[in-house]
Amino acid sequence: VTQWHCSQRTRAGGHGVGERLAQCQDQSSRHAAELRDFKNKMLPLLEVAEKEREALRTEADTISGRVDRLEREVDYLETQNPALPCVEFDEKVTGGPGTKGKGRRNEKYDMVTDCGYTISQVRSMKILKRFGGPAGLWTKDPLGQTEKIYVLDGTQNDTAFVFPRLRDFTLAMAARKASRVRVPFPWVGTGQLVYGGFLYFARRPPGRPGGGGELENTLQLIKFHLANRTVVDSSVFPAEGLIPPYGLTADTYIDLAADEEGLWAVYATREDDRHLCLAKLDPQTLDTEQQWDTPCPRENAEAAFVICGTLYVVYNTRPASRARIQCSFDASGTLTPERAALPYFPRRYGAHASLRYNPRERQLYAWDDGYQIVYKLEMRKKEEEV
Repeated sequence: VTQWHCSQRTRAGGHGVGERLAQCQDQSSRHAAELRDFKNKMLPLLEVAEKEREALRTEADTISGRVDRLEREVDYLETQNPALPCVEFDEKVTGGPGTKGKGRRNEKYDMVTDCGYTISQVRSMKILKRFGGPAGLWTKDPLGQTEKIYVLDGTQNDTAFVFPRLRDFTLAMAARKASRVRVPFPWVGTGQLVYGGFLYFARRPPGRPGGGGELENTLQLIKFHLANRTVVDSSVFPAEGLIPPYGLTADTYIDLAADEEGLWAVYATREDDRHLCLAKLDPQTLDTEQQWDTPCPRENAEAAFVICGTLYVVYNTRPASRARIQCSFDASGTLTPERAALPYFPRRYGAHASLRYNPRERQLYAWDDGYQIVYKLEMRKKEEEV
């Protein structure tokens, strides 16, 4: 700038050019000296600021370590606190008014595999991205030979997104990488399941003229071939007066689950509106093989999943806080309540609209208020003490 002024003044006239040039040079020298003085003053201040920044970084690392240690201690204390009782002795144990009939077998389940594991803890959590609305489902096919990711957004929809692999799903413009599969009927809730190349979901059967009647509060299970995009089977679920099994997830009426043993359904009816029911399904025919009345309460339940024939129910609060597995039911009778761990989920305060267990990966695929999350599970033998 100084040089520009000097040039302008030099061009302004022919008289006293040497004098003006000398003045400009003097100004330039003075500005350079001032700049050096400013730099010399700032250098010590910058060194002090750098030292303070390092001290703050060290202090922040120390505080972070303390917080992690405190949270681990809190986790330990939480696991030592007994959960609310799942069994209500006046009704469920002594055969009081909560006992059901209508051919419910409640017999011990005969395992078809040698799977004998139970959850020890929910070890870690990874948030993949945010896709879709607050309620939905995302999963892999536990029997599939590909890495495809299936995403079903919403509780009343008829179009599923299919991504070639997890990496494609995590991209910023993920929807462009997805193919779309449209089913002939909209699904109900977030209880869908991808299993063995088929999409299983519940729909409301078409009503008779005038509506209502026998079809009220009943649901139809649909088996949809994902490759051929055709319905290959359907069956009315054999339970009357269906109500949402989870008190905190009002749109889901039948929650389908898969584990090492096959296909299951979690549901509830008006006959006992306080507890969850479990059914073992034939994935080929959709027939119900066995049914159980579980001691797990509906109140404050938000989701559930099955591992090695054991139902694990996840509970929360409204507004959402920290989720915890607070009730389990082993259909085979191997895992006793005393040996069942009741772990909290990792540090995140949200609400699970759905949970899908993948037996090959021993992971849970969770939908939490529009966020897609993966939980890694740590297992132990059912016979081991907690």
